Amino acid sequence: MTSKNVNPVSDTRKKELFLFIEKLNIGEIYLEKIQTRSDNFISIFNEALTHTSANQLFNHEKLEFLGDAVLRLTASEFIEKNFSSMQVGERSALRSQLVSDEWLTKVGKSILIEKVLLVGPKASRDLSAIATFQAEATEAVIGALYQCLKDFKPIHKWLNPYWEKESKIVLADPHRNNSKSALQEWSQGRGLMLPTYEIQELTKIHGSAERFFCKVKLEGIAIAEGWGGSRKEAEKKAAKYALEYLNQIKE
Repeated sequence: MTSKNVNPVSDTRKKELFLFIEKLNIGEIYLEKIQTRSDNFISIFNEALTHTSANQLFNHEKLEFLGDAVLRLTASEFIEKNFSSMQVGERSALRSQLVSDEWLTKVGKSILIEKVLLVGPKASRDLSAIATFQAEATEAVIGALYQCLKDFKPIHKWLNPYWEKESKIVLADPHRNNSKSALQEWSQGRGLMLPTYEIQELTKIHGSAERFFCKVKLEGIAIAEGWGGSRKEAEKKAAKYALEYLNQIKE
């Protein structure tokens, strides 16, 4: 899976990558395996943590592709082990949350992946793309782990604690963290027009939790508002508050 255009890895970069891998909590036995074949395996992780904007030939894309498949399989195994009585449709809905870009970004942030990710000068100034870079790199690291170790166990050891936390959040939400779809189903079930969302960018500050403001309307009437650091987040929150409002009316 790795590129033939392998870039040499400096001693400083090797040390940086080893420290990063140690923080993944994959287990001592797997860390030792990586250290045993350090030059070969470190090159793979270096590739996973090199964005296309930094190197067009030697970058994360192939390992991200592999990581996507590994992520979906290991997430399916996690669901089978922990929610064996769950119906297939529910499993699919849960898995979509456990492998989402939003979830990958959360994991990437928690392991400080931006500190070891090599990004080109122009791309590094695009603050709106940071979340995407983190998600892609995290998936590429999953691919790198599998490429090096050919074993799903270290991936489970690393990711299961994140999935345990995320699945509790998702399953506690009656709309499975997909309020927009739930609101659409609510309106369609009553023969109403689809909800519409009006978005305003309130600030240019990247990372602000209230950068975007969203107003959701049903039949042209505003029924709820939401704020978020992204357009998507603001829309989801507005839809969530709309559903809460509609449930209160029903009650």
